[in-house]
Amino acid sequence: MKAVLCKAWGPPDSLSLETLPDLVPGDGEVVIDVKAAGVNFPDVLIIQNKYQAKPALPFSPGSELAGVVNAVGAGVTHVKPGDKVIAYLGNGAFATQAKAPASAVVPMPPGIDFDVAAAFTLTYGTSHHAVVDRGGLKAGETMLVLGAAGGVGLAAIEIGKAIGARVIAAASTDEKLAVCKAHGADALINYSTEDLRERVKALTDGKGPDVIYDPVGGIYAEPAFRSIGWRGRYLVVGFANGEIPKMPLNLALLKGASLVGVFWGEFARREPRNNQANMAQMLGWMKEGKIRPHISARYPLEQAPQALKDMEARKVTGKIVILP
Repeated sequence: MKAVLCKAWGPPDSLSLETLPDLVPGDGEVVIDVKAAGVNFPDVLIIQNKYQAKPALPFSPGSELAGVVNAVGAGVTHVKPGDKVIAYLGNGAFATQAKAPASAVVPMPPGIDFDVAAAFTLTYGTSHHAVVDRGGLKAGETMLVLGAAGGVGLAAIEIGKAIGARVIAAASTDEKLAVCKAHGADALINYSTEDLRERVKALTDGKGPDVIYDPVGGIYAEPAFRSIGWRGRYLVVGFANGEIPKMPLNLALLKGASLVGVFWGEFARREPRNNQANMAQMLGWMKEGKIRPHISARYPLEQAPQALKDMEARKVTGKIVILP
């Protein structure tokens, strides 16, 4: 097998592509021939030792994949060699083979391509947990999505629309906003050229959004929170901007609003049945055409460092995948 390895903490260019022995499953494990691996912003942070998860060196980055079962260990009964599957694992997806605990492997729904399946788990899992579970978004409410053209942002738009909410998408270019519109956004804000607070005020008749979905952090967090509606829920999803904002807590008091943390990985670990139920609902929405991952680029395995650099430079719209 071949794998992209992180041998020392550093930028994407420090990764190497190496040949390793084929994997053998242990008890309760599944070895998968990787057909596609999703690329996510945490992958950029993990290899630089800037993320809360710190795998032991050396390791292969990549946490989500779709592929074909190569072999199963003792006790694995729900999948067998030859089955098409989706898996979410801590790391190891940027390789021709990956090993995952059986609990992290689910059969791939028929009629879905490997690249689309690989782009689904983390972004849609995160956004469903955020929007539905933590944000409690309801039909008829309004949600503002920051960084809306990214993978989790587009997923949040689609989930909001599937629920029956009104969704306002905010992004940095008109090109990105066009993608948001194509995925169901009702209104658009270019926060590079427009005043975020004034546009939110105009688009909500001064009431403000019920839910704000923020995977970006940085300079737009405070003006967005100042625009939130009464009893609003501000979802702290991530800090793609690289800056963790310091929020004046009096804003929460004045608006009767909530700052709500979103940590999907820990949710999936602590509440696996609830996470599986969420995934089942979304796979149903996918079959109905209500959600559809947007893949803007595909890279061969040897170009994994470039994929991570493009992610770090915020050149990505929707999702990008690696095809070993």
